[in-house]
Amino acid sequence: IAQADFAPYFYDNGPYSNNGNLALFSLSEDTRVGTQIYRLNGTDPEGQEVRYGLSFDPGSKEIFRVDPKSGVITLVEKLDREKQDSIDVSISITDGRSKVTERVTIFVMDANDEKPEFKNLPAIINVVETTESGSSIYKVEAVDRDTGSGGSVTFYLQFSLFAIDRHSGVLRIKSGEMLDYEKTKTHFVTVIAKDGGGNYNGKEQFLSSSATLTVNVIDAQDTPPSFIGTPYFGYVYEISEEGSEIFTVVAEDGDVGRPNPIQYSFDGGDDGVFGINKTSGCISLLTNPINLRREIFNIKVRASEVNPEGKLLEYSHTTVVIRVVDLNNNPPTFYGESGPQNTFELTINEHPPEGEILRGLRITVNDSDQGANAKFNLRLIGPGRMLRVVPQTVLNEAQVTILVEDSAAMDYEKHEFLTYKLLAVEIDTPERFSATADIIIHLLDTNDNAPKFSLEYYIARIPENSPGGSNVVSVTAVDPDSGPWGEVKYSIYGSGADLFLIQPASGIIYTQPWATLDAEVRSKYNFYVKAEDAEGKYSLAEVFVTVLDLNDHPPAFNQNFLEKTMVIGAPVKIEAVDDDAEVPNNVIEYAIMKAEPDNNIFDINSDTGEIKLKSYIKSMAIIQNITKKRDCTWSLVVQARDRGQPSFSTTAVVKIDITEAVSPRPAAALEVNRNNPLQILGTIVGFISLMVMVTVIISTATFMRNKKSNRILPNRRIRRRHQPQRPQTWSFKNPFRPPDSARERFTAAGEEPTPEPVAENVNYNNNVSNVVVRHWSPLPPPPCAPSLPPPPPAYFPGERHWVVPTVSATVAPKPRKKMVNDRQDTVNRALVSELKMRLEQKRMMSP
Repeated sequence: IAQADFAPYFYDNGPYSNNGNLALFSLSEDTRVGTQIYRLNGTDPEGQEVRYGLSFDPGSKEIFRVDPKSGVITLVEKLDREKQDSIDVSISITDGRSKVTERVTIFVMDANDEKPEFKNLPAIINVVETTESGSSIYKVEAVDRDTGSGGSVTFYLQFSLFAIDRHSGVLRIKSGEMLDYEKTKTHFVTVIAKDGGGNYNGKEQFLSSSATLTVNVIDAQDTPPSFIGTPYFGYVYEISEEGSEIFTVVAEDGDVGRPNPIQYSFDGGDDGVFGINKTSGCISLLTNPINLRREIFNIKVRASEVNPEGKLLEYSHTTVVIRVVDLNNNPPTFYGESGPQNTFELTINEHPPEGEILRGLRITVNDSDQGANAKFNLRLIGPGRMLRVVPQTVLNEAQVTILVEDSAAMDYEKHEFLTYKLLAVEIDTPERFSATADIIIHLLDTNDNAPKFSLEYYIARIPENSPGGSNVVSVTAVDPDSGPWGEVKYSIYGSGADLFLIQPASGIIYTQPWATLDAEVRSKYNFYVKAEDAEGKYSLAEVFVTVLDLNDHPPAFNQNFLEKTMVIGAPVKIEAVDDDAEVPNNVIEYAIMKAEPDNNIFDINSDTGEIKLKSYIKSMAIIQNITKKRDCTWSLVVQARDRGQPSFSTTAVVKIDITEAVSPRPAAALEVNRNNPLQILGTIVGFISLMVMVTVIISTATFMRNKKSNRILPNRRIRRRHQPQRPQTWSFKNPFRPPDSARERFTAAGEEPTPEPVAENVNYNNNVSNVVVRHWSPLPPPPCAPSLPPPPPAYFPGERHWVVPTVSATVAPKPRKKMVNDRQDTVNRALVSELKMRLEQKRMMSP
C-alpha cells in the first residue's frame, strides 16, 4: 500500500522567540562571536528525524553557522549595524527525502558603539583682538552614526575664554571677556562632542570625541614692543675673556602691520660690568670674570619704540638672568691624614659587630668645583655586602665613614683580607669625572668555630675474637680556626664506651687491652665521641659498634644418648642448640649417620630434626620382615651440623622403640549389649580406665630407665633457638643533644648473611665411638683431629675477612658385614608380606 510522504516544516513561533523559523528575529550588533543566538525548530509529519541547514547569498560573508542536528545557530562573525543593518539568510529543514527552504531577514539592532565624529575640526581661525565680547567666531559640526540617544551629539568646552552652544555648536567669545594679543597670541580650544548614551554589552555607555580649534589673535596697532624668546638666561664662564658676548635680547613692535625700530638700554642690575648694544641688543662682558663678585646678575633691559623722527615712544621691560658658571675641571679626590691618598689599610678582628664604624680608616673626599659640578655619589665595590659607606651623596666635601653591614660574612676562614674599591662619581655633569681608592682590610682570626666531625655518626664492625687493643674506627673532626684554636682533642663518653679507648690526637678508637668481645653476650655498643678545641668549644658524634659473630660454638644435644618411643605413623623429634649469636652460625641441619640394624628405614627432616619411618612402612609386620626379628628396637647415630664458616657438628645416639598403635573395637561389645544400657556404660568406663592404667605404667617405666642412664650434660651459658633475627635497638641516651639527634634516626641494620661456604664435616662429640660418619661432600673422609678447635688467628686492623681453619673430628668407622640380600630384595619381601596380611584380614571380615 503506498504511503504519502509529507515534507517537514518549521514551527512559526512568532517574533521575539528564540526558536522556530527565525521569523522577524533581530540581533544586537554588540553580540559576542560564539554566542548561540537561535535554535531552528521544526518537525516531520511522519516523525522522521530532521536536519537543519543555513546558507547565504553567493559572495556574502557567512555570519552564522547552524548545527544540523540540534538546529542551534551560532554567531561566527562580528556584527556592525553601521555597515550592514540586516542579513538575508536561507534556512532549510529536511527529513532525508523532502527539503523545505525559507528565506528570512535578520535585523541588526543598534548598540552605542560609535563615537561622534567632527566634520570641520581640527581647524585654525584668525580673530582680531578688538572683536567684541559675545561675538560668534566659528560653528563646530559633528555627527554620530548611532541611532536614538546614541546618535545625538552635544558640545562642551575645556576653556573659559570662549563658550559654545551645546546643540548648535556655535562658538562665541564669552560675555565679559576680550581677546588680548599682548597677553596671548594663540588660544587652543578643546571641543568635546558627547553622545546621549546607549546600551552596549548590557551596560549603559556614553562615548565622546575631542578636537582642537586653534584661535590666532590678530594684533591691532595699539601695543608696545614685546621681547621674543623670554625668559632670558646668559652665562659667564670662568674662562671667558673681557669684551666677549654674553647674550642678545630681541624685541619687536607689537603692531606687526607697521612696526617701528627698537632701541635697547639697561634699567639697572648690571653693576657696571656689562654693556648692551642699543641697536642689536647684544650684552657683553666689560671686565675679567675674576672681578665678578656675584654668581647671579638680574639685569633689567628696556626696549623702546623709535618713531621716524627719532623720538622714543612706548617701551617694555624684561629681565636677563646672567649666571657666573664654574667649569667642571676638577674631579673628586680622596685625602688621608697626610694629603691625597689612593690606598687605605686597616687590621681588625673577624666578625666585628654590625653597625660598627671602622675608625682606623680616616678618609676625606673633596671636589674643588662649585654647584652641581661638585656633587657626586660614593659607592663601595667589593665581595658581598659586608660594608656600607656613609654618606652616599656628597656636595663639595665630606668625611667618609665605613660601617659593618654583615658581620657573619667577615670570616677569617673565608677571607684573610678584604679588598674594596671606594668609588666617587659625579652625578649631573656631562664629564662624569670619578676617582677610586683601594681599601684593604686585614682580618685577625678568633676562635669562632667549634670542631666539626666529618660524619654525624660512625658505624664500625669488629670480630668477636679481636684481641685487646684492636683498632675499631677512626673519627675525624676539623676546626677551621688557626693556631691552638684549630687543634682538636678527642674523648669518648657514654655507658657503651667502657670497653673502648680513643687516642686524643689522632681520633683512633680501639678496644681496651683487657677487653674481650663476645657477640653472644653483647653484640651492640654505642657511645659518643667529643672533639674539643683549646678553649672548650666542642661538637659530638655518635659511634655505633657491632661485634661480628664468629662460628665458635658447635651444636650440642641436651643428651648424648637419647631414648625415644615411636608409634608407627607418628614422628619423634630430637633437638640440638648452637650458642652462636647470628645466622648462619646458629642454623642447624640434621642428618642420620648410621642406623642399626638397617640403614634404610628412617628419614629425618634436616631443618626440624623430626625422625619418621619411610613412607612404605605401614605396620610392624613390614619391619619384622625387614629385620627378621620380633624386637623392634633401633639405634641411630644422628648428626647436628651448623652452617657457619668453618662448620662444626656433633653427634648423638638415639635409641628408638617402635610400637604399633592399639586399636580396640568397643563397637562389637556395644552391638551385643545394645539392649542393656547399663552394660554399655560399664564397658565404656572400663575401657577408659584400662587406657589410663597403661599410660601410667609406660610413663613410669620410661622415667625410671632414663633416671638410671649415665650421661653428662654440657654446661652452656645461653641456649638460643634459631629464630628470625630482630634488629637490636640502641638504648644510649645522648646527654649533649636534643631528642631529634642523629642517634634517634639511626636504626642498626642487620648484618648481611655470609654466603654459605663449602666446608668439611665437623664433629664435636667425644662420647660416642665406633660409629660411621656420613660426609657432606663427595671428598674422602677427613682424618682424625682433636675434639676442640684451635684458637682463631690474631686480628689485624683494617682487614675485613677472617679465615678460621675448619676442624673435623670423626669416630673411626666400624667395618660392616655385607648382607646376603641387598636392600632392594629386603624392600620387595616386606611389600609382599604386607599384601598377604591385608588379604588375610579381608578374608576374615567377609561373611
